[in-house]
Amino acid sequence: MDLRRLSSFLAVAEERHFGRAAARLFLSPSALTAHIQRLEREVGAELFNRNPVSLTPAGERFARHARALLDAVNTALDDVANEPVTDTLRIGVMGHGSAELTPAVINAFRQASPETRLVLEPLTFTEHTSALLACRVDVAFVRPAVSDERIAVDVLTREQRIVVVPARSELGQATALEVADVLELPFVTVPPYTPRPFTDYLYFTEARGGEPPRRGPDHAVTPHEVLTSVSAGRGAGSALKSFERYYHWPGTVCVPVVDAPWEHSVLATRADDTSPSVRLFRKLATTLAAHFPDRP
Repeated sequence: MDLRRLSSFLAVAEERHFGRAAARLFLSPSALTAHIQRLEREVGAELFNRNPVSLTPAGERFARHARALLDAVNTALDDVANEPVTDTLRIGVMGHGSAELTPAVINAFRQASPETRLVLEPLTFTEHTSALLACRVDVAFVRPAVSDERIAVDVLTREQRIVVVPARSELGQATALEVADVLELPFVTVPPYTPRPFTDYLYFTEARGGEPPRRGPDHAVTPHEVLTSVSAGRGAGSALKSFERYYHWPGTVCVPVVDAPWEHSVLATRADDTSPSVRLFRKLATTLAAHFPDRP
């Protein structure tokens, strides 16, 4: 979510007039209107009544979040304002990362440190720690939490668990499932060198008493590979609730597992990395996470 659009939104909310808000922000009226229209599309609701200008009920609720987000960013910037940042920051993202929070943090860093070159690196299920320890990336949006003294972890989101099953299967007709319903699913197979925290998360290992799952015939290291197997009726996958918002795949259904413990997505960094850019990115991520709505 672009912080400039949040600033435009708050200016209109406070001025109750598009023209005065545009002048206050040194924007053209058309640019300000475009900001508001884009924000309303992102949020999925009208934020203002027009003629006269006033906040809608959705706009009133959103204004509280917008103010908190901008205040949080300003606090984070004040905390590290006097430290130089490095020229390049390499950001690893596994799957869809921490959902809508991922682009919000990246955009906040981009605006806070425009001189820093950002490089985005997609990560597979096997790269919770290896990409960081090999210095391929400097920060990584992964799930679940990593247990490694060489890795620092900041918890960003906490979400309900789901399973991804073929739409034409019996479980595909369910509106909700329990852990006991999914333990015998033929889960897609990940490589043997996949970090244990991820396999335990993927296969509900604690619920099955440490026993290995029934494995499907296909291997996968990315969400797309999982969905290809599921849509063909050859396997199942598991994920966080936000997965459903990001991956609309024909022939697959995401069903919540209502009694499964909720899981985290995290920002992982090298524990000994004290670079100002990493510190700023972590500060922005944790500060935004504390104020970010569950579903923007």
